[in-house]
Amino acid sequence: MRGEQALRRQFRWLWAAYAVSTFGTWLAFDAFPIIAIQVLHAEPREVSALAAVGPAVGAVVALPLGPWVEFRRKQPVMIAMDLVRFGTLLTVPAAYALGLLSFSHLLVVSMVVGAADITFTAASGACLKSLVPRDELLVANGRFESTTWTATMLGPPIGGAAIGLVGPVVTVLANAISFVLSAAGIRAMGGKEPQPARAPGRRMRAADVLDGWRYILAHPSLRRPFFNVLLFNGLVMAVSPLMAIIMLGELGFRPWQYGLAFAAPCLGGLLGSRLARRLVPRFGQHRVMLAAGTVRTFWLIGLVFVRPGIPGLLLVMAVEFGLITCCAVFSPVLATHRLNQIPTDRVARVLSAWAVASKASTAAVTALWGVLAGFTGPRVAVAAAGLAVLATPLLLPRPGRAGPRPELEPEPVPQAQLSAS
Repeated sequence: MRGEQALRRQFRWLWAAYAVSTFGTWLAFDAFPIIAIQVLHAEPREVSALAAVGPAVGAVVALPLGPWVEFRRKQPVMIAMDLVRFGTLLTVPAAYALGLLSFSHLLVVSMVVGAADITFTAASGACLKSLVPRDELLVANGRFESTTWTATMLGPPIGGAAIGLVGPVVTVLANAISFVLSAAGIRAMGGKEPQPARAPGRRMRAADVLDGWRYILAHPSLRRPFFNVLLFNGLVMAVSPLMAIIMLGELGFRPWQYGLAFAAPCLGGLLGSRLARRLVPRFGQHRVMLAAGTVRTFWLIGLVFVRPGIPGLLLVMAVEFGLITCCAVFSPVLATHRLNQIPTDRVARVLSAWAVASKASTAAVTALWGVLAGFTGPRVAVAAAGLAVLATPLLLPRPGRAGPRPELEPEPVPQAQLSAS
């Protein structure tokens, strides 16, 4: 009983750390583009580069960090990544105060923070797998999912109001402080985490960087959802800037109306994450994942029919609500399925590879759809994304397709158990 209470306490601290850093990130969600436009008077191509190139290069920088994380205690790695993000983000208000802020500075900060994000995610996934019993992983992932959508719903409006009152640099400072609070929460978890073992004489090799992808591509129950997520997320994210052009430009919606259209439907994230916990015990993990992953594809095409005025605003909100609700059912179920399929000695590498591929593919699809919109117009490009996404359920795993662990080079790494100190 005492051990169970310690585990619950440790998970609550991990959850609190995630909540505060996620809210800080969404609070400053639009800060960098606004700083680039209002403070540095950047051109549109520079703002686009800041949004795409920074995270993409950060993903490349994070490539070798997955294997490095695998053989280190996860809590110190998470704390270190929080402090790296804090220190890096803190340079922005400092440079602004000294009159030294530049576009290249913002780009470098974006790269470093992007690499730290991926590394933190890999370490936290491995930590969660060792911390939470297998039969409680879905509940834990559901709580993270509901926290994400709550922050997505509240962060940008509050951040927008703060930017209007005190400027975008202050929201960057608030985001930086959130990572210090996150590090404090992880430190408060306590427990004794053993040092992961490495085979005698075994050193990290260049080939280890590819281990995560090798594992995913060799595993029939991970390979299909991996490509499904890459394609689906890329298409959905590619539509976002096109809808901004349509709603703010062509249809003349005001910025607050545009923000409301995409913030209010995040309530569907809270609904979906709660539904996932009830649906899986009744219908099974694979059936729920297949159903939610299929139904979520029907919504995107509805954005093609947006019109001016209140009816158009309500249409966007209804489409986004349906899309987000289905995604919030799918995501924690997939996250649980993924953790259950990965052995403990591969979690950091696989999650790091997954995150790197996700960021790179989203940037590539967004850029491709931007080129398409240049030729066809934004509305036709949205229609193309809506039609293409209908094919993504073909990449979902069918029930009973959980595959065996692929044969990779064995490494005697015991499962990390966090126990009460």
